[in-house]
Amino acid sequence: MARPSPLLPTAIVAVLFLLTPQALAGDPDLLQDICVADLTSAVKVNGFACKATVTEDDFYFKGLAAPGNTNNTYGSVVTGANVEKVPGLNTLGVSMSRIDYAPGGLNPPHTHPRATEMVFVLQGTLDVGFITTGNKLVAKTITAGDVFVFPRGLVHFQKNNGDAPAAVISAFNSQLPGTQSLVMTLFAATPEVPNNVLTKAFQVGTKEVEKIKSRLAPKKS
Repeated sequence: MARPSPLLPTAIVAVLFLLTPQALAGDPDLLQDICVADLTSAVKVNGFACKATVTEDDFYFKGLAAPGNTNNTYGSVVTGANVEKVPGLNTLGVSMSRIDYAPGGLNPPHTHPRATEMVFVLQGTLDVGFITTGNKLVAKTITAGDVFVFPRGLVHFQKNNGDAPAAVISAFNSQLPGTQSLVMTLFAATPEVPNNVLTKAFQVGTKEVEKIKSRLAPKKS
């Protein structure tokens, strides 16, 4: 059984900056002590409706201690600890996740439309970066114990160019930051983004677009 990284308790410090009043601006302010999410409610609100019966388990999650399975196309996996996993986070404006990377693994370019992200490196070395709206790449190599911030809404990525696994703990100033992968958004949307939009945007032919779409299509069982 994999042992939790000794840096994991320290990683909790990364979430503290998100608990300031300024950071809570990512989500609306709460109007009561707690509002544990009723994930089964049919009521649609900005967030989740509050459930009547609350237990300690609504505020508990142990899924970040062990490494996730990185045996996939990108060689990375995200384990979220957001309101969908921890209902007690509803209205509190904060969440976390763990990201594991195999050697050579990539967390491909994506955005979080509702939150700034702050990562704390548990182990390994990563090449990370984000792109501003002025099309400037801000990039750095980070290693165990380092922290890096990805501003809200900006495209960013992490790549493990080492020969050993890597892992980070991410903190967000939103209970549900949302993730929009650029590749999946453009080439695997339902209904599909028209080919003539993609060929014009990327200055490639229809065959190239169709090839990318076919690689991203869900595998038939």
